[in-house]
Formats: sequence, structure tokens, C-alpha cells
Amino acid sequence: MTTEHVAKRSKPDVKILDNYISGKTVAPSTGKYLSVTAPATGEEIARVALSEAADVDAAVAGALAALPKWSALTVKARSQVLYKFRQLVLAHREELADLVVLEHGKNRVEAYGSIDKGVETVEWACSLPQVCQGRYLEVSTGVTCHEVREPVGVVASIVPFNFPFMVPMWTLPIALAAGNAYILKPSEKVPMTMYRVKDLLKEAGLPDGVFSIVNGTAPVVNAFCDHPKINAVTFVGSSKVAELVSHRARLTNKRVLALGGAKNHMVSMPDCNIPMCANDIVASFTGCCGQRCMAASVLLTVGKQEELVKKIVEVASNLKAGQAGGEVGPVIDDLAQQRIIRYINEAEASGAQILLDGRGWATERKEGWWIGPTIIRHTNRADPALHDEIFGPVLSILEVESKEDAIAIENANPYGNAACIYTNAGATAEWFSKRFSVGMVGVNIGVPVPREPFSFGGSNISKFGDMDITGDGGLEFFTKRKKVTTKWNPPAAGRQDWMS
Repeated sequence: MTTEHVAKRSKPDVKILDNYISGKTVAPSTGKYLSVTAPATGEEIARVALSEAADVDAAVAGALAALPKWSALTVKARSQVLYKFRQLVLAHREELADLVVLEHGKNRVEAYGSIDKGVETVEWACSLPQVCQGRYLEVSTGVTCHEVREPVGVVASIVPFNFPFMVPMWTLPIALAAGNAYILKPSEKVPMTMYRVKDLLKEAGLPDGVFSIVNGTAPVVNAFCDHPKINAVTFVGSSKVAELVSHRARLTNKRVLALGGAKNHMVSMPDCNIPMCANDIVASFTGCCGQRCMAASVLLTVGKQEELVKKIVEVASNLKAGQAGGEVGPVIDDLAQQRIIRYINEAEASGAQILLDGRGWATERKEGWWIGPTIIRHTNRADPALHDEIFGPVLSILEVESKEDAIAIENANPYGNAACIYTNAGATAEWFSKRFSVGMVGVNIGVPVPREPFSFGGSNISKFGDMDITGDGGLEFFTKRKKVTTKWNPPAAGRQDWMS
């Protein structure tokens, strides 16, 4: 939960997080701050700057001043800075994981995993000297064309609360390696991790102004979209806001990529491997307490699969509340907790069967915002829990008659991030893979996140804008292709053509 404050401090041990512009920490022009609380306890742990357009103007000015020198470096020289940054992240892995556990609530193993996954994107950015070369071809007699990639310019990224380190790393390393200047708006709910990362970037040798942080809420997002000197914007969050950001940024002719929410479906066939399937499904809907856009939240069983359902309930019921590895951490704040409980209550009231009820965690634990794994068996296909993104550890199960029925339900879902088929038959897996209306498909994998060089991105209302956000999609987004056509000598006699 975040609360606006005008006062600078409440007590000495509460960290004050200002903006970071041109290599210096700068207080917001508003003089206002937000209270940041630990999800596991509800205690205030920091206060973060509440900025406005004037602060964005200052960050853009700093970025524009630093951009010419940074972009003039070779991609090899820029990637060397990122390689040093990678080494520093690994050296401070424990500290960064501490911050993720504190401000987000992830369990320890999940925090490590999110750091390591972020490092993977840094490593891919370090490889750009080997993968970003352009093309060359003699296109006509005595005439050649070659292609070079140039940076877009000043780019801005708006990131969500659910992965304080990993999601910023989806954009930051590729954008920097490509020669851009980068301005970040972290989620106001989890600003501490990236505030520490700024120091590691500076220690790695990144010039002042190339990386900036402007903290805040909607006014900062609007200023990013409206600023005439910001050339590209990326966003990760809800579909409603993603669409608004995409439309607003387009008004100033920006390149934009806005990733939205998801309602990811899993389909289990009667021939699936029950123990593997059950463990994977539970990991998918309870991991990170269900607060990830790749979490599967609907299981469509083709026919009766009581043994599978029983095993899923058994595995999920053994999970405990906490932040050690294998435990389920809290949700981000009280509003999220109340929203999740409301969906469970509504499903129960409509006649759904609650096979595993996690609502008791909210009352059993007196501090923080907790909700346990919950499994709902539906009979009413109109239940909101089957259609809306709940963003919590809730699995909805619906029995369907056939694979055609299952694919019709999945295709009717307006989102398009991910889907998974559980089967031992290759032909069945191929059938679903071709028909799922999503950007990422899993075969016996409930969280089918692609790894570099493959890029991350959905379809339908899960993505608005250009390209994907990581891997080769990220390289395409953060660069412009320039084509150079060259002729040095006049054509030989009798060899005239339109390009000569």
C-alpha cells in the first residue's frame, strides 16, 4: 500500500528515495513522497519521491546531454560497461535478493531466481557485438547496400511491482548496449531494488545522465508519453493502462511497446503425466503468489480427471505461508488481498466448489497481506474468476467435453500472453500449439517464458505496440535501421541499369 506524504521523514530508519538525474540524487519538485510498506508485515520501509512533468524534463535534459558521447562509443565499448555491471550484480546478489524479499514479499528462492533471470538479459546484451551487425549486399553492378543499427535516442520504461529487478532488466541492458539514454520509472510500490542498482551501474562506469530514475505515479507516466524529446516508451502492467499508454505515446509519434495483463489457460488431456502435471500446475499458479503475467490461472480438463484434480489439491495444500524457499509469500498490499478474496467469495456464491480455501491466511496472520493457494471448481462458465485477471494464487478448474471445446474457450479469452497443453502425445501438442491464441505456448510447461535470443511478448490485449520486449525483439525495438547505398566507379560500357 502507498500513502502520500508531504513531510520528509517519519523516523530515522525509513529510507528516503529521491530521483536520480545526471548522476545525482535530486528531490522531487513537488516536495512530496509516498510511503512504501513491506507486504509481509505492513511496516513502512521507505518513502519514495512523488514526481511530476518538471522532474521528467530535468531527466530528459540530462539524458540528451549524455547521449552524444555514449552513442558514439562502439557497441563493444558499451557492452564492456554492461559486463562490469553483470559482475557487480552477481557480487551483490545477496543484497539485491534481500531488497526483493523485503519490498515485494517473494520467497528467498524466487528472489534469487528473479535476479538470475535479469542477469540473463544483461548477458545477452553483452553479446550484441556478435549479434547486432547489419547486412551487406552488392545490389547492382558496382552498387552496394549495407545496413547499420543506430540508437533510437532517449527511451523511457515504466515497470510494474511484481519483479523489482527482472522486469527493468527486460529493457535496460539492451537499450543501453544499443546506445540509447534510458529513463526508468519503477513501481512506486517497489522502488528500493532499482535505487540500489543505480549505484552498481555508476560503479560499472556508466556515464552520468545515461541512466536516470524518475519516481512517481501517473503524472510521470503521462509526462513520458507527452515529452517531445523522448523517442520510445515501454510499459508493463495492466491491459487497461497499457492501451492508454500506447495510444497517448502514439500521439507524439513515439515508438511504443506496452505489455498488458493475462488470463493464461492450461489444458490437460487424459494421457498427461499426472505427478509431473500436478506439480507444474501448482508451481505455475502459486509461484510468486500468483503475481506474474505468466501465471496460469485456468485449468481446462478434457473429460473427468479426478485423479489429476486430487493430486493438484494435495500438492497445493502442503504449501505454507512464509518467505523461505518453497513457501508462498504475501501479496503486494491490502487492496490486492481484498480483490482476490472478493473473486473467491463471488465464485462460491455462484455455486462453485472451493476445493482448497486460502482465505484463512488473511486472518491467521496478523501482519501483512497474505492469501493462501485456492482451488475453485466451476460449473458456471460465466463466473468472473474464469475470465478476469485475479493476480493471486487462485486456480479455476473447468471440465470440458473435448479439445475443440477447450480451444474455443481459450480463444474466446481476450488476453493472449500464454497457454499450455499437458499431454504425452506429440500430435495433440502440435494441434494445440497451432490453435492457441497467444504469443507464448508451453508443452508440459506451465510458465513458458522464452529465453534469449527468443523474445518475450504476447498478443491480443496482452500487448499494444511494436515488437517484443527482450532478445531479438528488444534489439529491434531499441534500434533504427539505416541503409547506405554506395557507388564509387561509373558502370562499365554497356552495363547501365536503373541503380547505376
